[in-house]
Amino acid sequence: METIKQAVNQLVGEGTTQPTRKLGKNGPAITAMGYGCMGLSAFYGKPKPDEERYAVLDHVYNSGELFWDSADMYMDSEDLLGRWFKRNPGAREKIFLATKFANYVDPNTGKRSVRNEPDYIRQQCDKSLQRLGTNYIDLYYCHRADKEQPIEITVKVMKELQDAGKVKYLGLSEVSADTLRRACKIAHIDAVQMEYSPFAMEVEQEGLLQACRELGVAIVAYSPLGRGFLTGSIRSPDDFEEGDFRTFAPRFSKENFHKNLELVDTLKAIADRKGCTSGQLTLAWLMESDPLVLPIPGTTRTKNFDENMGALKLNITKEEDAEIRKAIAGAEVHGTRYPEAFASALFVDTVPLDQYNGPHKNLV
Repeated sequence: METIKQAVNQLVGEGTTQPTRKLGKNGPAITAMGYGCMGLSAFYGKPKPDEERYAVLDHVYNSGELFWDSADMYMDSEDLLGRWFKRNPGAREKIFLATKFANYVDPNTGKRSVRNEPDYIRQQCDKSLQRLGTNYIDLYYCHRADKEQPIEITVKVMKELQDAGKVKYLGLSEVSADTLRRACKIAHIDAVQMEYSPFAMEVEQEGLLQACRELGVAIVAYSPLGRGFLTGSIRSPDDFEEGDFRTFAPRFSKENFHKNLELVDTLKAIADRKGCTSGQLTLAWLMESDPLVLPIPGTTRTKNFDENMGALKLNITKEEDAEIRKAIAGAEVHGTRYPEAFASALFVDTVPLDQYNGPHKNLV
């Protein structure tokens, strides 16, 4: 099996001391493991004061980690990054910055929906640019695809933004292999962001990894540590504070939590023998699986960040890969990764273009 050192592009970009990896076939070389900014602002309990969050971003930046991931739905995440860029002149140009559109929450009712309408995409892109305090986004994702609108229409509008210079590279998230193939006929998709970890292997099982290999599309692995579960540091659902998303996720329920510790403990035993943490083992294993894979673990603690970055120094042997995959195959994962209400937005197939009679059919 190819080692990380062989798979990672060693032509280190300006401003980073970290190894880099190419973003698919057409993208630039960016730091091989990204940083997920979501947890600084949303879904894992009450955010910390700004100065503490700035200190985390300072630490990440000074480490040479220059691939940062945000989204318009992560509460004040884009605003926080915009303020940090203002405090650090010149840093924006060195960061490969990703953000996303499509997840909408009605401010009056709190109802969630997926929005891919052309005018909405254009509006949200401009809003994100304003919040981030920048005139371009390096990687712009459709965070969730609307099943009722052909992906061709969504990507056509994203390509308009790219042609206008507002966006450099295009991404999708939680789409099926068929949706990705259709999208790439309109414009090259540089990255697909998917949950990918020993707890979430659908990327391999549903044909998406193979499609990405054929099309030269990077896989950006979100929640590569199973939302912290695979680090082994979370031992009970009672460890979460009020407002933490994991209290609503079936995989972390009181009914399922302790059943899922079996895989966590098996991976920890392998890591102990290797002399690393289970989190480092997991991240290194993901990167070893294919040169297209770029994990983006997130954390609010610099200690955890440094531990995650240690994965870049590990190599996974063929024997270790086989042992890890055997453990994954033998473990029954209890509980879905999202609540049932969110399931329809995962691995989405959109309506075929020739069956669509909506208001935007003339765009393609």
